[in-house]
Amino acid sequence: MKALKASLLSLGISALMLSACATSGQKEAATTLSGLDPAKFDTTIQDKHVQLFVLKNQNGMEVCITNYGGRIVSLVVPDKDNNPTDVVLGFDNIAQYADTLNSPSDYGSSVGRYANRIKDGKFTLDGTEYQLKKNDGPNCLHGGGTTGWMNQVYDAEQIGDSILKLTIVAEDGENGFPGKITAVTTYKLTADNVLDMVWEAKTDKATIINQTNHNYYNLSGDFTQAAYDQVLYVNADNFTPSNKLYIPTGEIKSVEGTAMDFRTPHAIGDSINSTFDQIQNATGYDHNYCLNTFKDGKGDDTQVCASLYSPKTGIFMEMYTNEPGVQVYSGNFQGVGKDADIIRKHGIKYPKHVSVCLESQKYPDSPNHPEWATPVLRPGEKYYSHAAYKFSTK
Repeated sequence: MKALKASLLSLGISALMLSACATSGQKEAATTLSGLDPAKFDTTIQDKHVQLFVLKNQNGMEVCITNYGGRIVSLVVPDKDNNPTDVVLGFDNIAQYADTLNSPSDYGSSVGRYANRIKDGKFTLDGTEYQLKKNDGPNCLHGGGTTGWMNQVYDAEQIGDSILKLTIVAEDGENGFPGKITAVTTYKLTADNVLDMVWEAKTDKATIINQTNHNYYNLSGDFTQAAYDQVLYVNADNFTPSNKLYIPTGEIKSVEGTAMDFRTPHAIGDSINSTFDQIQNATGYDHNYCLNTFKDGKGDDTQVCASLYSPKTGIFMEMYTNEPGVQVYSGNFQGVGKDADIIRKHGIKYPKHVSVCLESQKYPDSPNHPEWATPVLRPGEKYYSHAAYKFSTK
């Protein structure tokens, strides 16, 4: 416990929060539908107030979000029998989210400044080469990981029961990225069971940006079992193959006749153990799909780009985005090595392949591929990225 306290105090977590963490094993009254105790998220980190915000609608949906990393902690939707079901992975306290040494995660985060990987942590913009922080072997992942936006405290403004605005200001040179950026993430829960996400940003210097949400979904609500029965659909004829370090080769290949093809919905377990080299390299799915909903440089966020369904609960999730790609990740690092011993929400240890991530994005390593949709943002321009997830039952 002493080692944990020292680690958390170094992150600026208050002594009050440490006391709460020490007694977290005691039974406390649940105050959210998902069983979260907001007191376990009320603290000070980086000299800013951190807390749990709750969005809800009249249909029994509830979304709990912390302004630490803009993270969605729980997402409750009614199942086919109208039972409230939490469908995203995570922790039940802020101490574990903030302890990036012992429980590193990107659970539910608003990722920035650049989601996914950049090869060798390098890119050239307007003739200047920039060296970014390397946090994934030789590459930069999710804007720097432990020092990226997923582990920064956003300024929060809740508007009524259904909207949360989160603002972050990132200085020029942060993790090697150029430009001072002001970025706003807006989460909105609608009356028709849509979790709507909008990312907007402006910069004072040419830079790159690619934000996403990193929810880990298991629509069965059972986080003790692999998500092999989850039925996935991806509206994409092509994908970007990657090497063993998850960096795109630069090719765009057809999904036709491969284990990458989800144009006809099918259970993930049907193909996740395929001998296809891309599946073998990643020990599952961790790939960018080139969405059919993105044409002529513009994405159509009124058309379904992907969906996920649990036959156990009947919960059906449809995804929409204006971005050119979606990363499908099947939780290949969950339950592997030290990760297998980490306790999450409700005292559960997660197994491998327990979830599915559907992350809207520019293609990975896009700064080094000018032929792809550009992630460049310049002064006077406004970055706008949109993703929406609609929930129903069938």
